[in-house]
Amino acid sequence: MFKININSMALKFFHFFLLISLSLNVCLSQACDPEILNWYNKKSPGMNTEKAYKKVSSKKSKTVIVAVIDSGIDIEHEDLKGKIWTNPKEIPNNKIDDDKNGYIDDIHGWNFLGGSDGKHQQYACLEKTRIYRDYRDKYEKIEPNQVSNSELKEYELYKLLRKEVREEKEQYEQILSQIDMLPMIIKMVPDMVSNAIGKKNYTKKDLEKWKPTDEQMSQIKDLALAIENGELSDEAIKEQKDQVYAMVNYHYNVNYNDREIVGDNPKDFSQKNYGNNDVEGPDALHGTHVGGIIASIRGNNIGNDGVASDVLLMSLRAVPDGDEQDKDIAFAIRYAVDNGAQIINMSFGKQYSPNAKEVYEALKYADSKGVLLVHAAGNENKNIDENEKYPTAKYTFQNEKFVHYLSIGANTRFSKNTLAASFSNFGKVSVDVFAPGHDIFSTVPQSAYKKLNGTSMAAPMVSGAAAFLKSYYSELTMMEIKDILIASAKNYSTNKCEKPGTKELVDFGTLSVSGSVIDLNTAVSLAEKKIKSK
Repeated sequence: MFKININSMALKFFHFFLLISLSLNVCLSQACDPEILNWYNKKSPGMNTEKAYKKVSSKKSKTVIVAVIDSGIDIEHEDLKGKIWTNPKEIPNNKIDDDKNGYIDDIHGWNFLGGSDGKHQQYACLEKTRIYRDYRDKYEKIEPNQVSNSELKEYELYKLLRKEVREEKEQYEQILSQIDMLPMIIKMVPDMVSNAIGKKNYTKKDLEKWKPTDEQMSQIKDLALAIENGELSDEAIKEQKDQVYAMVNYHYNVNYNDREIVGDNPKDFSQKNYGNNDVEGPDALHGTHVGGIIASIRGNNIGNDGVASDVLLMSLRAVPDGDEQDKDIAFAIRYAVDNGAQIINMSFGKQYSPNAKEVYEALKYADSKGVLLVHAAGNENKNIDENEKYPTAKYTFQNEKFVHYLSIGANTRFSKNTLAASFSNFGKVSVDVFAPGHDIFSTVPQSAYKKLNGTSMAAPMVSGAAAFLKSYYSELTMMEIKDILIASAKNYSTNKCEKPGTKELVDFGTLSVSGSVIDLNTAVSLAEKKIKSK
């Protein structure tokens, strides 16, 4: 048999590719393992949702509106029928702003990434790319000794981002140029594993027991496990190739005009009349998946079961493939509040926020109106106490945290060493609580279903839990519901788990404020006590 030796450099490349694949919400096949289907609604470390429903079986519920600021939602999905919010003050398709809110025919929400001609923006630069581009013309031809003291901080940021953008783009260009070799490598891995462990027909358990003695074979083990788990399927490879292509050609491309279709000035917050009413857009996979976690029809034996049964989703399309614009997020938050949303799910985030004060003002507005803001902590396996992530519950110019704000980390199905998902951000101050965010099977466009990983999946678990409590205990304020969710979360503080991104075992309690995972069953008991005490 013709054999090819995989050198160390190639292995490192493919190992790196695997790591980015697992951190970019890779979606897998539509078929769902029974162990995975709806696991998040079941026993710990799921949220015990099914037990919670048994406790409220004799109660009547009231409908709760949840705004989903995301990539868009497939509002015609078979498992979201009857779950989409409709603006009662707007007459459909009459091309008149009936409710005079500045948005014409905003029937199910608004698309802040649309053009007035009906076109859609799908891709965007990263914020660091946009900042680098803005500073480039100013500093590219200037000598360091010509920079004034007042400009020094800005100049240093320009140099940092120039380096990061160039290096990271080059890294992804290398991946893109070699990615077509990956299927060949995958075919070679079984023989390499068999030779190493002395067993031809090995199982997943054999791989897990295997203790490689060098870095190269450790990388082979990771690849073999990914193949065994389906994380390096042909479908996943194609999707990741598309992701890497987008990184090279859009995310890190300083010459890409990512606002041409929308046509506004994203720095001008006085310019409000932009976008269109198509709340699905060209790629609503992420937003539809998030929406399904919250609201998929329960008990219909189709796809997954959502966390909340009596809920309507307001679709606010503001998150492209790339980094969202601060302006879109600020306007989307205000739209949600003004149109009756009681909970806003925010499964997005970025490293830089050049218009942070405008987003802060929008968050402050929502906070003042008692609207619960649920934000995904992010997927970079970083401590966000030390690494800024926007939006946030507390900006540097802010004295106190927003009180109606929750930052959510992602946990897995496994309560022992891998309880915290390997990709999840964490923070003893900045992350409030964890919720299921790994192996999450939910809705995607065209009435399909897929499995995704991410804190983007954990946040809607909490939004759904909050909506559940509000629907059955409408007397409770969102502040009371937030407190109940935290107080009732199952404590895993002393459980040893791998610190995300490492093999270091730490106490789970060091990764968030609460050291806990959302538990809806216990939350119902606390809600009952709260109602009786009123």
